[in-house]
Amino acid sequence: MRVLGIDPGLTRCGWGVVDGRPGARPAAVGVGVIRSSAELDLELRLLELHTQVTALLREHRPDVVAIERVFTQNNKGTATGTAQAAGIAALAAAQADRPVAWHTPSEVKAAISGNGRADKEQVTLMVTRVLGLPAAPKPADAADALALAVCHVWRGPAQDRLRVAAIAGGIGAPVRSTTLPRWTGMSR
Repeated sequence: MRVLGIDPGLTRCGWGVVDGRPGARPAAVGVGVIRSSAELDLELRLLELHTQVTALLREHRPDVVAIERVFTQNNKGTATGTAQAAGIAALAAAQADRPVAWHTPSEVKAAISGNGRADKEQVTLMVTRVLGLPAAPKPADAADALALAVCHVWRGPAQDRLRVAAIAGGIGAPVRSTTLPRWTGMSR
């Protein structure tokens, strides 16, 4: 399974691509950060993010996109920008017909380090060790994106099996797989 992990942000949006399967050591395929200038208008920053995430989807062809679920932060402006970036990443994934998996920060930290309250340094250290990288990915946004991808490689299939079992047992609603129509631009 190939997973594109996205640590959303407007100024710095981390991305990491990992190949792997449960029970085996995952391998890093690519990692980086998409940057946008705070000097640009918001719509241009969002457009740049969309363009770059779309390019990553085309280049790496992931099976799934794992995005950090936005949680309430002390700084409402940061939370809003993070939510906008997460939405743009999810939109790009939907346009590429790629499923999106959402993981909370504590879920990712627990998966990669065994501690849902691990700090950035612990997460970066464990990402470096788990993926056998020669050096720690920098900045922390890049390491976080790789952690998201590893989290999904390890936990995603189990979550899918639990969802299917719950539906088979009459718990919850079935998840429908639909193909979305392609947007071809504004009609006049």
